[in-house]
Amino acid sequence: MRTPVRCVSHTAGLTLIELVVAFTIMLVLTSMAVPLARAKIRVERERELRADLREMRSAIDKYKDYCDAGYLGPMKAGTNCWPESLDKLVEGVKLPTSAEGKVIKFLRHIPRDPFTTKSEWGLRSDQDDPKSTSWGGQNVFDVYTKTDEKAADDTPYSQF
Repeated sequence: MRTPVRCVSHTAGLTLIELVVAFTIMLVLTSMAVPLARAKIRVERERELRADLREMRSAIDKYKDYCDAGYLGPMKAGTNCWPESLDKLVEGVKLPTSAEGKVIKFLRHIPRDPFTTKSEWGLRSDQDDPKSTSWGGQNVFDVYTKTDEKAADDTPYSQF
């Protein structure tokens, strides 16, 4: 007579060692991905900051060109033909030569600073020191971000 053969069934599953190894691999991969994601976000913010500054500076220069050409009427004293504020670029200026009261606008809206998430920018007049962080209030010659953060090359974003 034969002895019955028992079938030993192995249940499918992971051992504790396999789980520890799997979680360790996932931890290493995640720890590598987080700095890359942060760097990508920073690069995107820098790109957006440069584009916003370029847009506002272009509008300021266009205002200056129109004022110098006499299209905006007589120059306000003390402004040297620079806009009085960023809001002036958005509100626009009535053309004195237009019978219909046509208004020329230089910006659609004041962009949001990608670092401070506000539409507040640092301003400099043409009479201010180029590195100044306080605005004299005479006119708007330049704009900069108010963040204290620095780029990867250690350049403050306020100097972009």
